[in-house]
Amino acid sequence: MSYMTMGLNMLIQLIYTPIMIRFLGQSEYGLYTLVGSFISYLSLFSLGFTGAYLRFYSRFKIENNVREIYKLNGLFLLMFLLMSVTSIVTGMILSFFPREILGSNLTRLELEKAQLLMRILVINIALTFPSSLFEAIVSACEQFLFQRLINMLAVVFNPLICLPLLFFGKGSVAVVTVTTLITVAKLLINIFYVIEKLETRFFISKINWKLLNEIAGFSFFIFLNMIIDQVNWSVDKFILGRVSGTGSVAIYGVGAQINSLYTAFSTAISSVYSPRVNRIAVIEKKEAGRRFTELFIRVGKLQYLVLGLIVTGFMFFGEFFITAIYLTQEYYEAYYVALLLIFPATIPLIQNLGIEIQRSVNKHKFRSLVYFVMAIANIGISIPLAKLYGPVGCAIGTAITLLTANGIIMNIYYQKRLDINVMEFWKNIFSESKGLVLPILLGIWMVLKKPYNSLTEYFICIVIYIIVYSISMWFVGMNEQDKILILENRIVKSIKRNNKEDEKI
Repeated sequence: MSYMTMGLNMLIQLIYTPIMIRFLGQSEYGLYTLVGSFISYLSLFSLGFTGAYLRFYSRFKIENNVREIYKLNGLFLLMFLLMSVTSIVTGMILSFFPREILGSNLTRLELEKAQLLMRILVINIALTFPSSLFEAIVSACEQFLFQRLINMLAVVFNPLICLPLLFFGKGSVAVVTVTTLITVAKLLINIFYVIEKLETRFFISKINWKLLNEIAGFSFFIFLNMIIDQVNWSVDKFILGRVSGTGSVAIYGVGAQINSLYTAFSTAISSVYSPRVNRIAVIEKKEAGRRFTELFIRVGKLQYLVLGLIVTGFMFFGEFFITAIYLTQEYYEAYYVALLLIFPATIPLIQNLGIEIQRSVNKHKFRSLVYFVMAIANIGISIPLAKLYGPVGCAIGTAITLLTANGIIMNIYYQKRLDINVMEFWKNIFSESKGLVLPILLGIWMVLKKPYNSLTEYFICIVIYIIVYSISMWFVGMNEQDKILILENRIVKSIKRNNKEDEKI
């Protein structure tokens, strides 16, 4: 369901986004992207509490303490409602100062539209706070099928509703209004499912300050990491808006969107393992290092198998896709922006189970501190590079910081502090990489020969590349254990078996 949702989302976005850009125009699309990037900072009011829920739920679940789970739900509900109100008040105040926030490069009409977009998106962000709690409860109960189904429906209905409105000239205001209405619908559906189907309750009683203090201490570094993520993935658009204007923001936004779709393919696997990781941390403390290493390698190799096809395929076929199919030659820089983002992001993406492992054993502080330093460095590097090279310069700054933080520092930390055998992990990844040699040589030959003078030839080349990649990875990259896992569907069986064992314990 995760991959079906992502595949559908990617297909829809690849069709919907260029249509939306043509209806809105580069300037308004850039404005829409810029405002969305700024308003996304209001999500920081969650203070990292969403990521903390699963850990504390797992503790009470292991103890089979239903009453404490209900009290935990009530405590989190109060906190998220407070966050929702705070974000509305803050966002509405900020909406009165669009010029000061978004820069002086915007025209008067753009500023007026930006103000309206900000106010609608503030409401949307405020609704996501209580919605994220109910989604966390569904995830903690491992009702992934329902969760993915709701996400899939949201992915489908958004463009289906927006496209007719865009056709009749309603513009970006209609797009964000539809997004907000879908957020309302998801919230109501999740509330019904949690209360009626999962029969979960919310006990709001005297605040347990000791528990709240513990949650806050755990959440602080998740919150710090959220700030860093917002800086690394959103500040480039903000910098470009001030330095170059909405046109550069639109170009960078296309590359960033491709990166976000790429990122989703890795989280589809690792997110399903989150409850499992937390149970290992609670139940199997003595064997945690070994069990974490096994999961780290297994999930990482699966993610690398998928991401390797996407990143190499985009390297060879992406430029033609963006400039000839997706958009126009005007957006050629978006190809280089996307490459500079997805290549260094591959390292943390094949290791993103490590984030769940860190949180499960309450050792996520170091990552937050490292990323905090790297976020500051990203800003310092990206501003001068943006002035020199525009969108590509911003992407270079982000790439440098990602490679330093994830490629070097975090790998050392996994080995030294989390007792994960990182050397064994990379040994497996490098072994699997042997399967990339043949498809990469084929891709280079295709680029040099430039055989796709038509869409038919272009898509035939892509199909040939996928076939060669699959054959090469099967016979050269994958070992016998990997093949057995796929042929016998052992991954699903393993998860089910482990879950049954945990329930017995």
